[in-house]
Amino acid sequence: MDASDLATNILALARAQGRTLTTAESCTGGLIAAALTRISGASEAFHEGYVTYSNAAKTKLLGVSETVLAEHGAVSLPVAHAMAEGALTSAGADLALSVTGIAGPSGGSAEKPVG
Repeated sequence: MDASDLATNILALARAQGRTLTTAESCTGGLIAAALTRISGASEAFHEGYVTYSNAAKTKLLGVSETVLAEHGAVSLPVAHAMAEGALTSAGADLALSVTGIAGPSGGSAEKPVG
């Protein structure tokens, strides 16, 4: 299944359930929102997305705690969870998809590899 098929399926499920969707992206830089909005009728379910590449943007736009960022690092499950929660609150959406990671090609480590 490619990204277009996945986006189509996500939107179809959200529409079928009468739910709205938001995204909170870091390393993908808005590519998930772009994949969703390429689908005709996306606006029925997708209303807004957030690209929060920097820690400051995560805090300012999504309310991610500076403490969580300091304790776990931007590339962590707690930060991804906080990004999703912040997007839900800011957008007033029913569902949120968040992503954080190390885009590469450098910058990865054994604990947090690129990808």
